[in-house]
Amino acid sequence: MKDIAKRFTGNPLLSPSDLKPSREGLEITCLLNPGVFSFGGKTWIIVRVAERPAQKTGIISFPVLNEDGIEIIEIPSDDPDLDQRDPRVIRYKGSDYLTTLSHLRLLCSEDGIHFSEPEDYEFLQGKGKHQSFGIEDCRVALLNGTYYLTFTSVSENGVAVGLKTTTDWKHFTDHGIIIPPHNKDCAIFEEKINGKFYALHRPSSVDLGGNYIWIAESPDSIHWGKHQCIIKTRKGKWDSARVGAGAAPIRTSKGWLEIYHGANEKHQYCLGAFLLDLDDPSKVLARTEEPIMIPSEPYELSGFFGHVVFTNGHIVEGDKLTIYYGAADEFVCGAEFSIEEILSLLIYDDAQ
Repeated sequence: MKDIAKRFTGNPLLSPSDLKPSREGLEITCLLNPGVFSFGGKTWIIVRVAERPAQKTGIISFPVLNEDGIEIIEIPSDDPDLDQRDPRVIRYKGSDYLTTLSHLRLLCSEDGIHFSEPEDYEFLQGKGKHQSFGIEDCRVALLNGTYYLTFTSVSENGVAVGLKTTTDWKHFTDHGIIIPPHNKDCAIFEEKINGKFYALHRPSSVDLGGNYIWIAESPDSIHWGKHQCIIKTRKGKWDSARVGAGAAPIRTSKGWLEIYHGANEKHQYCLGAFLLDLDDPSKVLARTEEPIMIPSEPYELSGFFGHVVFTNGHIVEGDKLTIYYGAADEFVCGAEFSIEEILSLLIYDDAQ
């Protein structure tokens, strides 16, 4: 398989060492797939910053949020009740914790390549019992001058979809949890269709069904219903284990084009695309057979969690699609695509 991405020569654009930790005693372990938007004539990203304490010999430590702020939990690494086989999750005495605590941070760029943190823009951090393990993977949609931020709220209660809105990126309205656990990868369309909001999302099931992409509609962006499953995993293919939406679908003359991620049983993440009907986006028209982007560069193959390319943000300029993506769950990178080329790779199949 060969992908069609034209990666930025300057990749990675951002590494953990490029930013300062949010507080003393923590270190940045990962920068992950950012949401992307245009604002004030600049390209902006809202990147997920994952932090943890510096690890000490013989101790596994990780942060969680409580009412008083960040609490550091420490467990002896030889504790027989400790399961640390997954670098992302700690399992201890029947409970799950994240090895890192994530918040969202704003950066901007004049050229879409060199990003820096502007002054007077605060971090977005988890608050309350439904975000005690942090907030992650923000996607941004712009409708009628309002930016809609959907993101993953993580806690011991599960993984859910939260929503904030803003017009200036300094003042936010918090709408709480809009889709309950277990759900993530929520991308709101940047246009209303037949007077309604639409969004892609991804419920998860370990016993029955699978990690599939669903679509829902809403009268107000807060209350969602008429959920329908539209994209499933494909046995024996690159997206056999799980699929999830990327950023907001792109309107084209042929339909709504969505860039999505898929993973196989080896947890290798690639990008593909599918096409939805313009008037009835619950109808899938076509889907790529092979990935349009495959982990292949050293910074995609090796990192906190290797063999990963994962996007939830892009900029559209005519036929040029600039995707900003997370690589190996550690770096922020960029790549360009031709929308027409992606459309040419779609396979139309009535059975989709």
